[in-house]
Amino acid sequence: MPAPSPTLYRPTAPRTPGAPTPTSTYKDLLERVRTEGLLERRTGFYWAVFASLVVATAATLGVSALLGASWFQLIPAGVLGVLFTQFAFLSHEAAHRQIFASRKWNDHAGRWIGVFVVGLSYSWWMNKHNRHHGNPNTIGKDPDIAPDGVVFIEEDAQQRRGFLRKLAMVQGWAFFPLLTLEGANLHWLSVRAVVTGKAAKGTPQERRLEAVLLVARFGLLAWFVFAVMPLGLGFAFLAVQMAVFGVMMGGSFAPNHKGMPVIAEGAKIDFFSRQVRTSRNITGGVWVDHLLGGLNHQAEHHLFPSMARPNLRRAKALVREHCEQHEVPYTETSLFRSYGIVVRYLNRVGLAARDPFTCPMVSAYRLH
Repeated sequence: MPAPSPTLYRPTAPRTPGAPTPTSTYKDLLERVRTEGLLERRTGFYWAVFASLVVATAATLGVSALLGASWFQLIPAGVLGVLFTQFAFLSHEAAHRQIFASRKWNDHAGRWIGVFVVGLSYSWWMNKHNRHHGNPNTIGKDPDIAPDGVVFIEEDAQQRRGFLRKLAMVQGWAFFPLLTLEGANLHWLSVRAVVTGKAAKGTPQERRLEAVLLVARFGLLAWFVFAVMPLGLGFAFLAVQMAVFGVMMGGSFAPNHKGMPVIAEGAKIDFFSRQVRTSRNITGGVWVDHLLGGLNHQAEHHLFPSMARPNLRRAKALVREHCEQHEVPYTETSLFRSYGIVVRYLNRVGLAARDPFTCPMVSAYRLH
């Protein structure tokens, strides 16, 4: 199905009194999903993925140790960026209670993998990501559409000044080049959150543990890199690793909501419609499930956050059927087409930075 126009969504048509809403029947969908066994844990799958990633990481570091001062080191650097992204997916799934039945074990797995292996604060990520899940693409509530290096709302583009205003004008074309800096940005935001305690969800003890794990993670990686290769090559290695990590992370999360309808602040929308209307699924085989860590089934993931990755594909048919019954748009497209949608959407938003003033008539008739 083609992607809907990313316009401001305000529900206007009242429902017939007494008629079922998608939310009132969501419990029926949930019961069908539970009956099919799709909410059962797939712990064995996650242990297999974790073991495979550990072996692949050890092999990559071993190759790097053998290469020494060769500039071929940039190849394992890129591979590490991909592997760290895959570990980040595991931390994300642990945060959603997808791996273990125990909340405690999920938190331990998510924190140790996310902080010690990937280098991201679990407390900071949980705080940010939970707010996103509660209000996806909702103005004033979803931190993922808050203005940052790029802007996702025309009003935010109009408020840009100086260099940021010029950047907004071409932000769609600049989006993927900017993602090469996203890895370093994620590490910085994590360190800042742990040090200051702001924008982080967790106890002081948990943040202290994360601080120790972050120091150990960055210290061990730096020790390995500069023990194996010269200073200049070592910095190039780290730069490539973080650039690939940033592109992989951004390229996995951006297709899911960017360019989908944005919900007006204060709009009253039922849970099912809110989650599905703002989500874009990515088509493809099981390889896409692994490449994107299950995020290609974004609608199903938002409706059933604790559902294990292997079960999301099986839940797809049930969700589509429910959407058809209640006339809720279900959007999916290919991975590369989704990137084109994201680029066009960001450029369209950036056009607002060119306007010297806001004209309601022009805004109303601007092509979407």
